[in-house]
Amino acid sequence: MSVIRDIGATYAGPHKVVARHLAVGPREDRALVILIAACALFFVSSWPINARIAHLEGKELNPLLGGSLMAWIFMAPLAFYVLSFVVKIVLSLFGWKGGAYGSRIALFWALLAASPVVLLNGLVLGFIGPGIQAQIVGLIWFVLFMWFWISGLFQANRSAAA
Repeated sequence: MSVIRDIGATYAGPHKVVARHLAVGPREDRALVILIAACALFFVSSWPINARIAHLEGKELNPLLGGSLMAWIFMAPLAFYVLSFVVKIVLSLFGWKGGAYGSRIALFWALLAASPVVLLNGLVLGFIGPGIQAQIVGLIWFVLFMWFWISGLFQANRSAAA
């Protein structure tokens, strides 16, 4: 399935998409591409708010975009790898059998699948600014992300147990 169809299918049943990714077997290249794509979309979502800050505060736009680029493309992937490893260790203390790859795919896919809402959040922050609207969209993103991530972790555990 294409990535866009997989993202749409995730909103109907996140565990099914994660199961398809896990059925292929451990593919670190695929996990890294999923993470980089998610981080790239997060970077794109920061453009409107950076443009707003540059316009309202009279700052240069390029340094703001450069900082976002450094954060989302170079630093965030490392942080997400560490987060998935820590989650794997903590869950394995409670008998989770999903493995490190299952933990990575669950997290990375949840980030990519929830990225359309992050893009919406970026637009809301850029055009309307911080406020209740941005908080509502941010809450919707967080709930979706947690749903996708937890469903993916359960599926990774089920796939490893089978």
